[in-house]
Amino acid sequence: MSIEVEVCIDNLESLHNAIKGGATRIELCSSLALGGLTPSYGIMKQAARISSIPVYAMIRPRQGDFLYDSDDIESMLEDIYIAKKAGVDGVVFGVLTSEGVIDEDTCIRLMSAASGVGTTFHRAIDHCSDYEQAIDAIKSLGCERVLTSGLKTTAYEGRDTIRSMRKLAGNKLSIMAGAGVSADNVAEIVSATGVNEVHLSGKSQRVSYMKNVASAHMGNADISDHIIPVTSSEKIAQVLNSLKSLN
Repeated sequence: MSIEVEVCIDNLESLHNAIKGGATRIELCSSLALGGLTPSYGIMKQAARISSIPVYAMIRPRQGDFLYDSDDIESMLEDIYIAKKAGVDGVVFGVLTSEGVIDEDTCIRLMSAASGVGTTFHRAIDHCSDYEQAIDAIKSLGCERVLTSGLKTTAYEGRDTIRSMRKLAGNKLSIMAGAGVSADNVAEIVSATGVNEVHLSGKSQRVSYMKNVASAHMGNADISDHIIPVTSSEKIAQVLNSLKSLN
């Protein structure tokens, strides 16, 4: 069984680590601690230039919910244009109404802007009021895939719903399981759901290489500026190794 392993990253060091570990696709973001926001043009362009595997850029203008106003939408349309200009292979987005329904009118505009590159509908679906209706709407949009945890905190917890989503999606939409995926549970998630794509960060940390350790904080004082979050190539490799048990 061939399983796509998408790794979400928010820095270029992690790009190299993800590829080394065996990732087959990258979701490129900024601010993974906030769930992933739109990366800068410079990072998108450099990632597209150096990556040996497809890179999909997150299009999410702010943290929080997925109910966006007209200014947010205009910025998302511009960011899709910039992402395509940077040379990425696809974009990742999701927009809802206040009732928790897929905002199809806005998504049609975003899909039109993304013409020529791949599209993933992200975990906004996990905030939907009716996932069956959401799957039908996303299929009609023509997205390649939807990333979901099955409306739960982790994909393992939501595996029954993910299995149901996969059946509803049929051959028109790929369902990618993500959130809390690790070497310890990936084989069981894939077996229980029947998905052929998984998504994870493989997060780890490293100590800064700075010799001078400053006492000033650049942001939240509870977050050290001398600890760098990065993807662990070992954790990605371990997930790939766990998936071999399914063959």
